[in-house]
Amino acid sequence: MSHQTGIRANDELKKQFGQCHTTNVRALCLIIDNEELALKSKLNIIGNWEDDFDKVVPCLIEENDPCFILYKLDTKNSLGHEWIFITWSPDSAPVRQKMLYASTKATLKNEFGSAHLKSELFCNVKDDATLKGFRRHLRGESAPAPLTDKEEALKALSIEDKQTNYSPDSRQQTLSGVSFPITQSSYQALSDMAKGVYNYLQFRIDVDKEEIHLSKSANVSLNDLPAQVPSDVPRYHLFLFKHTHEGDHLETIVFIYSMPGYSCSIKERMLYSSCKGPFSDIISQNGLEIIKKIEIDDGKELTEEFLQDEVHPKRNLHRPAFAKPKGPPNRGAKRITKTQTTQ
Repeated sequence: MSHQTGIRANDELKKQFGQCHTTNVRALCLIIDNEELALKSKLNIIGNWEDDFDKVVPCLIEENDPCFILYKLDTKNSLGHEWIFITWSPDSAPVRQKMLYASTKATLKNEFGSAHLKSELFCNVKDDATLKGFRRHLRGESAPAPLTDKEEALKALSIEDKQTNYSPDSRQQTLSGVSFPITQSSYQALSDMAKGVYNYLQFRIDVDKEEIHLSKSANVSLNDLPAQVPSDVPRYHLFLFKHTHEGDHLETIVFIYSMPGYSCSIKERMLYSSCKGPFSDIISQNGLEIIKKIEIDDGKELTEEFLQDEVHPKRNLHRPAFAKPKGPPNRGAKRITKTQTTQ
């Protein structure tokens, strides 16, 4: 805020300030005269404020002389009529005069009453002191502030981050996978397998409907299991692996995710990979405890030896214990630290 000149309204102007709110005055033109704010002229209401603007304001300003104009609107607030505060400071005016008016503006607003002012307008050319110029000024006030290249880049980055939505909730959803609904026949097959009706189930994803469907339900031997795996499309498999381990006869449910190399579309690869976790959770919730999850790209991998190694990983009992590395040579004798006793 600039330093104020101390120039104040004279008594006549103060009287006009008290009367203009209730009289037929449309505009007051004020000048600085003998180091006082004085009333130069005033014009009365003719029509509505928009019709009067171009009839009144241009008549009050002079080519080379600064002035203040208080223009009454038709709208009111709790204190009465609202006003526009116009500063006319033409480029052709002497610099000292322009500085004098600029340094008196705040004092004038306080004496008139800032609460009565709805808007302010600064004009240095006559085209600005028109209704068209005032509306142009209002559009400029409501427009966003101009940004530098760096600020524009930061704004674009901020918008992009909001659209991407890197929030903790979104990350959790990504990590937990995508849960597609499964068909009624799939639920029935899971129930039948839990009752011992089948030992093998195969499922597929309907990419268009975004559903998981049952592809096959059967009783297959371990030798026939590799032939069940398609070589051109991905699938989910459930197999009841009956085997013997350390003298015990075991029946273990194995969840197999088969993805035949890169012959499948990227969308299929992503969907099958993302649905794997939630689908296996649904299986467990329907009475089938999955002991092992296996991922393969070829059905030929499903041999008895392979399944045994996956379900019962072998431990290397002859693995050498960790040997502490030797210290550097010639490091000298060990230091003995004596414990001090208190007397």
